[in-house]
Amino acid sequence: MSKKQKLTTMSGRPVDDNQNSLTAGKRGPLLMQDVYLQEKLAHFDREVIPERIVHAKGAGAYGVFTVTNDITRYTRAKLFSQVGKQTETFTRFSTVGGERGSADTARDPRGFATKFYTEEGNWDLVGNNTPVFFIRDPLKFPDFIHTQKRTPDSNLKSAEMVWDFWSKTPEALHQITILFSNRGTPDGYRFMNGYSSHTFSFINSDNERFWVKFHLKSMQGIKNLSDEEATRLAGVDPDYATRDLFEAIERKEYPRWTLKVQIMPEKEAENYHINPFDITRVWPHSDYPLIEVGILELNRNPKNYFAEVEQSAFAPSNIVPGIGFSPDKMLQGRLFSYPDTQRYRLGVNYNLLPVNRPRGVEVANHYRDGYMRFDDNGGASRNYEPSNYDVPGESPEYKEPPLRISGDADRYNPRSEDIDDFKQAGDLYRILPENEKRDLINNIIHSMKPVSKSIQKIQLSYFYKADPEYGSAIAEGLGIAVADIK
Repeated sequence: MSKKQKLTTMSGRPVDDNQNSLTAGKRGPLLMQDVYLQEKLAHFDREVIPERIVHAKGAGAYGVFTVTNDITRYTRAKLFSQVGKQTETFTRFSTVGGERGSADTARDPRGFATKFYTEEGNWDLVGNNTPVFFIRDPLKFPDFIHTQKRTPDSNLKSAEMVWDFWSKTPEALHQITILFSNRGTPDGYRFMNGYSSHTFSFINSDNERFWVKFHLKSMQGIKNLSDEEATRLAGVDPDYATRDLFEAIERKEYPRWTLKVQIMPEKEAENYHINPFDITRVWPHSDYPLIEVGILELNRNPKNYFAEVEQSAFAPSNIVPGIGFSPDKMLQGRLFSYPDTQRYRLGVNYNLLPVNRPRGVEVANHYRDGYMRFDDNGGASRNYEPSNYDVPGESPEYKEPPLRISGDADRYNPRSEDIDDFKQAGDLYRILPENEKRDLINNIIHSMKPVSKSIQKIQLSYFYKADPEYGSAIAEGLGIAVADIK
């Protein structure tokens, strides 16, 4: 056997840990000095030209958000300042793993991103149609997405790559269970929910912090496609979801979602029985019930797909006063990766494009030049600060309260034994109706059949840990003895 080649950075330095990001304490947040994470994400953001690396195919529409419930005790964000207040929006839906020409009905998570054009700047609520994700650490995101793409030799998708990675990533089981359930193939974009997935923060007028998760609940109800119908539509109408959204709005059947939040007081996070910043887990509604905030309605189609949908650019780093971040490691990675990929894809001045430009506030900064600068480029004004002249300056009244952080800077393993990666996946399996359990099991069996037996057995052990019935049924369908996976 040949000597194993050392993994290095682009400059040739050996990589000491390719599994875990460098964080301040076990729960994070990330450290800027993790230059390997930055290099890995920055290179990943530039791998495909010119379409988005993920969420390449999508559809979008304009709309309005209307506040229906007072949540000012939790946040000072002005878009929530009074019941009845309305804010213009633009929403883009997408599949995740496929290229721009792929089918809308593929078994895949769906992106659900909404840009709120507020008077304090743009707020981008960037999420998916699932409340959890496959991994906890952004260092593994390029690796995960590579398994969803095409092999370097044949340029074909590979079930072996997909399940090989998942067999080494037990925390993915919760999201896998959602993905292979009927919710993995939603019936278009109108009949699915949206989630922030990440934990964010609210800051109120007393400068108190609350942790928050966002939920967008479809007022059309939930409708999914069977695996067979999704496959059929991929052949006869691969743009099925795009067509359905556009034509519904043209008919004035405006889709709507109720925005709801879960709120956790900052102090409670320290002793909560699960890590509230772990994107692979949900907060039980029994502990943190949903609170209604308002209604999102999509009521206007774009006039030009390229200008308004393809050039729309979303980033969770776009926040407004009263909304902030959390130590969620995946969120912290996305805060860098999303705007970085937009700068690469559209140019450094992408926020000047009409669909991305803030509408309710005058933009004033010291940025100049760069590709595709098509306004007056700041004119003759000085682009530095401090200055004795009248230049844009800071607003200390928007400062957030300090975030308490403790812990040594190290690469912490998020797959440690004290984390139960299987309970919530098992809980989800047990609440499914019997017909949906059968669909879930059959979908997984169909996907795993081409995979090596050794990888099948590892993955089956995870299903069995989540629920013995769950694992046994899949094992039977794959012709593997349950005794081999217990």
